[in-house]
Amino acid sequence: MAASSWWAGRMAAAFGAPFLWIVCLIYFIQGFRSFVWTAVSYQMKDMMKLSPSASQFLMSVAFFPWSIKPIYGIVSDCIPIKQRKRVPYLIISSGLSLFPWLVIGMSEHLRSSSNFFTLMLVVQNLGSAMADVVIDAMIAEAVRSAGSEFAGDLQSLSWSSMAVGGIFGSLLGGYALSNLPLYTIYIIFSALPLFQLVSCIFVEESPKGFENTVDNAAHDNAHDQNIDSAFVGEGSSEPLKYVGTRRRKGAHKKRKRRSLSKRSEALEKHDKSINARPYLSLKSAFFSLCTAFKQPAILRPMAWFFISNAAIPNISSVMFYYQTEVLHLEASFLGTARVIGWFSLMLGTYIYNRYLKHKKLRNILMFAHVGLAIITVLDILLVSGLHIQYGIADKYMVLWGSALADAINQFKMMPFLILSGQLCPPGIEGTLFALFMSINNLSSTLGSFLGAALTSALNISSVQFDNLALSLAVQLIGTLLPIGFLFLIPREVTGLTS
Repeated sequence: MAASSWWAGRMAAAFGAPFLWIVCLIYFIQGFRSFVWTAVSYQMKDMMKLSPSASQFLMSVAFFPWSIKPIYGIVSDCIPIKQRKRVPYLIISSGLSLFPWLVIGMSEHLRSSSNFFTLMLVVQNLGSAMADVVIDAMIAEAVRSAGSEFAGDLQSLSWSSMAVGGIFGSLLGGYALSNLPLYTIYIIFSALPLFQLVSCIFVEESPKGFENTVDNAAHDNAHDQNIDSAFVGEGSSEPLKYVGTRRRKGAHKKRKRRSLSKRSEALEKHDKSINARPYLSLKSAFFSLCTAFKQPAILRPMAWFFISNAAIPNISSVMFYYQTEVLHLEASFLGTARVIGWFSLMLGTYIYNRYLKHKKLRNILMFAHVGLAIITVLDILLVSGLHIQYGIADKYMVLWGSALADAINQFKMMPFLILSGQLCPPGIEGTLFALFMSINNLSSTLGSFLGAALTSALNISSVQFDNLALSLAVQLIGTLLPIGFLFLIPREVTGLTS
């Protein structure tokens, strides 16, 4: 207990309680989103009566803002608002996260429209993704100011907050779906982004380019002193005394008018340079980003991760329909399965750090995809009903499949995060890391679109699942396909990378 108090005090002294609170809150909300997004799935299935393919397609569209995260990073880096480049964008993102849930929670007519409902989900994800980018940038800046020894502490704090949020969100989400109307769940969840919005008020941020501002002020002061020195004796620190003849006073006024004119011109040029700076910074940031990304050491591994996600048709919405319509699994059980998934994710992180990080990265990724293929085989057994012959209940198949999938996915995600961090060249770490994450998100989105197209082509509906096993077979092939492209990963790289 004393050690925990010492650690909390040390962190608060280094970063400030308001900053630690906003970090914990944002990551907690990211995990707690499972509380409301399960309700979204039921909204599309039960209220809108959408087909599995339509639901999968709209979900893919809704999550697209997570695929363009570098844009938020570049804009916040290069276009400050009132000399602040973090907190104002955090306030904007909090508002974007709050507004949609209130609208669809209060208006039955609007949440019944699939187009408007999807639009609100896009806006909400835009706010969540922007907040994620901004808080990551704030963490990086805080660590740089306080010292690298705090990096692990902040990362542990953020990941722990997200895990706690995920566990509570999954548990409470299942209970809420069984006892509350869907619109009430939307309104309840809106309290969290509201807390986030209010918390932003207490977070302090130095003005953009504070050091440059100080340097410019010093330069301007030196410039002023040079001008004023024309009116004082050499070595004198006193201003010119207005004494003597009228001729000397008149000469002084002329010199002063000329100096003020020069100073006005200088200030005008300074203001113009500041106004032009955002465009130049944006152009420079995009150029640096493209130049870095085209390097083979970066492009080839990222190409593999892109293929590894885009090649797998995601039919999670279809499986959700099957589990609820055919297997008649309750929302409370699905929430429990997600809780098991969160614990499995943490277990996967431990196993990776304990046993796998020194292994060859190619072997780790191959192991991960073989494991995911085995999970798909379990889904095929579930859909075909072969597990019943061995006395295995549907619930156990779903539960263990979800748990294993989250753990194995972590074996793939951990090296991706490590590799992404180490591939970033100095100067554009935050933006390039956001680009890597966007590549991962975009490829997953493309996999979801592919799954929606596959579901539609096989005529799978909310009452017709005859071809579900076939779609899972196609998913199995897509899961094994990236193994053939592992040559894009350097042979000598391990799970720690170098």
